[in-house]
Amino acid sequence: MSEFKGDKRSKEYREWKEKHAAASQGVGDTVEKITTATGIKKAVKFLAGEDCGCDERKEKLNALYSYHKPNCLLEEEYNYLKPRVGKLNTVQPDEQKKLLEIYNRVFNDKAVLTNCGSCFLNNVWSKLENLFKTYS
Repeated sequence: MSEFKGDKRSKEYREWKEKHAAASQGVGDTVEKITTATGIKKAVKFLAGEDCGCDERKEKLNALYSYHKPNCLLEEEYNYLKPRVGKLNTVQPDEQKKLLEIYNRVFNDKAVLTNCGSCFLNNVWSKLENLFKTYS
């Protein structure tokens, strides 16, 4: 989100905040806006119930097709990832720390170390691996 450069008590700030809070983070948000505007979302909720899976799909689409472009990998990072792509099934703590540094820099995130190796592989490593594959 861009930063507001004015008085935060003003009408302009409220309008800016409303506009930027509504900005789509990815394809999932855009699909949700379209289905809401066309009435499809309301019909699906009526037919399938409140837990129709829309929120999960939205999150997955946002994660896969985010509008936030990641930073490019540095040569050192690329070389660190290369031997691990397609082969990483477990993560040692020192390896997790290095991968997390790369992930946070590339995706402008603040992810932290975790004791759950599968959570790390599913969240952090899968995104790094997918990004790496775009270089091939």
